[in-house]
Amino acid sequence: MARRPKPWYWKSRKAWYVTIDGTRHKIGSTKTEADKNFKLLMQQPKKKRVAIHRPLAEIIDSFLEWNSKHRSEATYEWYRYRLQRFIDCYPDLSLEELRPYHVQQWVDSYPDFKCTTQRNYVRSIKRCTKWAMKQGYTDSDPLVHLDVPGSDRKELVLTDEQYQMLLDNCTTESFRDLLVVTRETGCRPQESLRLEARHVDLEYSRWVFPKEESKGKKTQRVVYLTEKALEITKRLILTYPEGKLFRNSRGDAWTSDSANCAIDRIRVRHGKAEMKREGISIPEKEIKLFIPSLKPTKTVKGLVREKTNAELRCEAKQKLTLRYISKNYPRFSLYCLRHTFATAALKKIDSMTVSILLGHKDPSMLGRVYQHLGQNPAHLAEQLRRAVG
Repeated sequence: MARRPKPWYWKSRKAWYVTIDGTRHKIGSTKTEADKNFKLLMQQPKKKRVAIHRPLAEIIDSFLEWNSKHRSEATYEWYRYRLQRFIDCYPDLSLEELRPYHVQQWVDSYPDFKCTTQRNYVRSIKRCTKWAMKQGYTDSDPLVHLDVPGSDRKELVLTDEQYQMLLDNCTTESFRDLLVVTRETGCRPQESLRLEARHVDLEYSRWVFPKEESKGKKTQRVVYLTEKALEITKRLILTYPEGKLFRNSRGDAWTSDSANCAIDRIRVRHGKAEMKREGISIPEKEIKLFIPSLKPTKTVKGLVREKTNAELRCEAKQKLTLRYISKNYPRFSLYCLRHTFATAALKKIDSMTVSILLGHKDPSMLGRVYQHLGQNPAHLAEQLRRAVG
């Protein structure tokens, strides 16, 4: 006759376990909790028996390991950063204990988050639990009823004047090349930043990324080049026959972070020039009120010393100036130039062709992302005239 399973205490792990049909289950940290969960476990049909407490950290580790093997490095890091913050907030939570309010409280603990950031944090943990259910780690998704917040809708299309402003305030030819090529081709930043000479097909004026290097890794990605983009590409091939083509003045490859920093510097440079032209300055009273919020010391050559009054005033003025620029001047990115290309192209050619040029697998993406064209009366009036001949 088979022995009846009994809970036992694992001293090194400071928890109660029970072994049923050769499978070890963690059932609690205290005797009372263990007895309760043991009864619940024994009441389940044999085929349905699962561990009462499966640490969420283990599920997240498995999910990240799966991403490292089946998704890009950037995707893996996107999930790792957010999910690590969730585990830091709930280190002892199990998958079975996870509830929507845990996620809501986690997101609410960051009061400065905007809608899009909140959305991304919720998406990260929802994707993990959905994956866990599909993989068989659990019979149900505990977050299936958790709503994902909406994202901020941003106008990401540059006017001709704004585009020219970017070029005028760009102090390095290497970054100017990246701006021009992105605007001319509508390529994704991840494509231009990964571009190497081996991807260039000069005969047909295009870049060709093999399937394993393209977004989604399902089909090859082809980026067609205008005359300006082709001229820049040819010049870069001669300079860098091996490795990444788009590099800064030091010869280091541009990354998404360094490109964003370069665009931010352009915005600050332009903002300061506009403030000077319009006679705008930070009031002295505002500077004095801001100084007490600054750190009073600084480290110089490993030694900590007090900041002088002049240094504190200069730092306060600089930070208040950046705050004013951030509030009053738009922040652009390489993706803005891709959106600008697409918006301009949709006014001149059919949506199917634009979709191919952008590398979209689903043409309906154009309608979702560029629906602001429907609010352009001049564009719609012109389309009507074309329709009726």
